[in-house]
Amino acid sequence: MTNELIFFLGFLLFIILMLAIDLGLFNKKDHEVSFKEASIMSTVWVLFALGFYVLLRFWGDKLHDIQDFAHLQEVTQKHLHNIKLIPSDFVASIEIYKKNLALEYVTGYVVEYALSVDNIFVMVLIFTSFGVPSKFYHRVLVWGIIGAILLRFLFIFLGASLISRFEWILYVFGVFLVYTGIMMFINRNEEEEIDPKNHKVVRFASRYFSVYPEFVGNHFFLKENGKKFVTPLFLVLLVIEFTDLIFAVDSIPAIFAVTKDPYIVFFSNIFAILGLRSMFFLLVNVIHKFHYLKVGLSFLLVFIGAKMLGHHWLEAWGFTTAHSLYIIIGILAVSVIASLMFPKKVEGE
Repeated sequence: MTNELIFFLGFLLFIILMLAIDLGLFNKKDHEVSFKEASIMSTVWVLFALGFYVLLRFWGDKLHDIQDFAHLQEVTQKHLHNIKLIPSDFVASIEIYKKNLALEYVTGYVVEYALSVDNIFVMVLIFTSFGVPSKFYHRVLVWGIIGAILLRFLFIFLGASLISRFEWILYVFGVFLVYTGIMMFINRNEEEEIDPKNHKVVRFASRYFSVYPEFVGNHFFLKENGKKFVTPLFLVLLVIEFTDLIFAVDSIPAIFAVTKDPYIVFFSNIFAILGLRSMFFLLVNVIHKFHYLKVGLSFLLVFIGAKMLGHHWLEAWGFTTAHSLYIIIGILAVSVIASLMFPKKVEGE
């Protein structure tokens, strides 16, 4: 087995174990997740993500089993890492590589985590529109994450394969992200609505499944009088999965602007997705207060898209992964601070 495969399988085993513990031990009884519980869950996932940063910072060279300078140079060129190696000093070059790899991971994590906030707006809308009892939110989100991990795996490694063969795809991603950011800014004040009966996913599912007319506890499926049904809760799960698929179209190209190493893209993406569930419960009641966040995310996408389009010039000017991280954190900080300093006026006040 290669080191890459060992890293990957070990990571998947960890994720499966954590989700199994979550579903089996901490979620035996459906309940409404409290702010305190969500805070603890969020802290744990962030600590895990930071722990993985430490792992890459000190042992990142083990991922691709780099043994000599020639192999290090090959890996660096293959994944387009924006670093300057020292041919006469392999040890120093490895340190530069590990530091950059860990920085790419944490930058990708911050980007994905930030873009996930926009996903929370839509999730709240979905649960509200379908009338899902709040005690079932946790169950739907956990199973939704499992589906999201599978979808992201396919998207990321397919995208990495395409980029390695056709580097010009980076420019396509760049144009798409700039366009998406501009459209997000233009439509930032539009109120989103979801019609449960006429949603495209619901209409599609209704063609192939018998849908039970009401929620049946936390069940996704039901058998009655020998006939199998899917419950409305299963339809909500499908809508959540479809929504994540749409968001993945934005977020995955965005992380490829930070790093071209598919393993780093996958690790940062999945840690952010796992933290999304707890962040949902943390922000569900206060998300409306961050009304400038959409503006910040639109600028974030435009910046990442522009960076993708001009990466050759930026590298020549000495623009590094660290500079990207500073700008990304700055954009997010300004949007959050502006939201708190200038609260949205409520109609009638």
